[in-house]
Amino acid sequence: MSLFHLAINVTDLDESRAFYGGILGATEGRSTDTWVDYNFFGHQLTLHLGEPFKTKNTGQVAGKLVPMPHLGIILEMPEWQKMADHLTSKGIDFVLPPSRRFEGKPGDQHTMFFYDPCGNPIEIKGVEDMNTVFAA
Repeated sequence: MSLFHLAINVTDLDESRAFYGGILGATEGRSTDTWVDYNFFGHQLTLHLGEPFKTKNTGQVAGKLVPMPHLGIILEMPEWQKMADHLTSKGIDFVLPPSRRFEGKPGDQHTMFFYDPCGNPIEIKGVEDMNTVFAA
């Protein structure tokens, strides 16, 4: 199995630690005064101090505009529902609240979009069967 690595900028490491570790439940790894590694659902996410990417709601998916670029993860439905309930209970301000799209079609999925405290957009998708992720 290959692991994905993504490094993004954040403006505040302490605030980001509270969000990625405290709210999203990512496990912190190595760090310095200017960056921190996380196990982000089995992949390596590194947060560096710096200016986050500029984003704009230009991605058109299922009749909705979503922030581009964005970071995302795909979970099986029980984990997705647990995360949706958790984020809702934490008062996360969703760009796109937990919802379903492409129902009954290839790519049938649940999704939610929100921002981290530094303005980085995150999408979490949920699927019933991981084998359908690349269905056409």
